[in-house]
Amino acid sequence: MRKKNTQKIDEVIDQYLKSLNIDNKLKEVSLIKSWDDIVGKTIARSTKEIYIKDRKLFIKLNSSVIRNELFMLREGLKKALNDRAGESIIDEIILK
Repeated sequence: MRKKNTQKIDEVIDQYLKSLNIDNKLKEVSLIKSWDDIVGKTIARSTKEIYIKDRKLFIKLNSSVIRNELFMLREGLKKALNDRAGESIIDEIILK
């Protein structure tokens, strides 16, 4: 006999994370961890620091050539990152 108020476990977890206001932070951390997969090993090795603050992705690089390349590709990169997250997490990419 099933109760009428049953829910899937993933829905319950999502609701719980949203109630704690940490669901977006988890998505941000997941995006940062997937950086190597999105940009490739060469660019990932040149990345000194990467973090998200106020919906802006800050990327510090040790190569001006790669920085210029990413500058030209930043809109496509932003789209790829947001697609990976499943929603709009990044509004702007800032390269340093």
